[in-house]
Amino acid sequence: MTSNDLGEFLRAHRARLRPDDVGLASYGARRVAGLRREEVAVLAGMNSDYYARLEQGRERSPSPQILEAISSALRMDDEAREHMFRLAGIAPDGERPQPRETVSPALRQLLDGHRNAVAFVLNPANDFLASNALADALFSPFENVDNMARMTFLDPAARSFFTQWGRAAEAVVAGLRHATGLDPHYWRLRDFVGSLAEASEEFAALWSAHTVHGKTRDAKDLLHPDVGPLALTYQTFDVRGASGQQLVIYQAEPGSPSDQALALLGSLHATSRQESATEQ
Repeated sequence: MTSNDLGEFLRAHRARLRPDDVGLASYGARRVAGLRREEVAVLAGMNSDYYARLEQGRERSPSPQILEAISSALRMDDEAREHMFRLAGIAPDGERPQPRETVSPALRQLLDGHRNAVAFVLNPANDFLASNALADALFSPFENVDNMARMTFLDPAARSFFTQWGRAAEAVVAGLRHATGLDPHYWRLRDFVGSLAEASEEFAALWSAHTVHGKTRDAKDLLHPDVGPLALTYQTFDVRGASGQQLVIYQAEPGSPSDQALALLGSLHATSRQESATEQ
């Protein structure tokens, strides 16, 4: 991240829109993709010089009314709008406490109680803080189960594990972008993004697109070397009382081939652990 995150965010959103997307006529050759600054200013009903200063980082105190106008002009969805407000230092819920890095015993017990579902806890930087046995089995193809973003971009296993790798990569980056708006001063997230951008050109390119959305509910199409294809859905829950922590649960449709494969995976993993314990 840079000292002008708001300006970069606005430029990225401006580049995605064409004049006909917003009801404007297009005149003359365009040197860059998307709308011109002057066009955004017209749509937002503001002075074009003021908008230019916002993008350049020379104006750092826009009012909520200005941000609302820009949000409308750039056709932002709710998550992008919220992220823009937070980048401008106007968080609707006020300052959040720093994320907690340890998982409570009660939450660990809850994870272990999900015997037929994959359950794990992430912090805003996508570090794994805790996982149940089935999650350990699911992610066993990876060399280290430590950070979802690092695993997605740097572990070779990811390219076959995520059958739609591009979609999975975009979702991970968009989630990290969302987290930077919620926790802009979180040291771990800033450090991690910087190091991963240096290590992966693909991550750096997606990060520069400034796409934002949080984890909610979606499908996951996976390929596990031990049990084959897995069509799962996931849901994400904020952990009350533990700032920044998210409980993620992967499930299969009951009675489906993926449900049977997930059960087999859990059984194979349990057997392997028992054999390892016996050898020791």
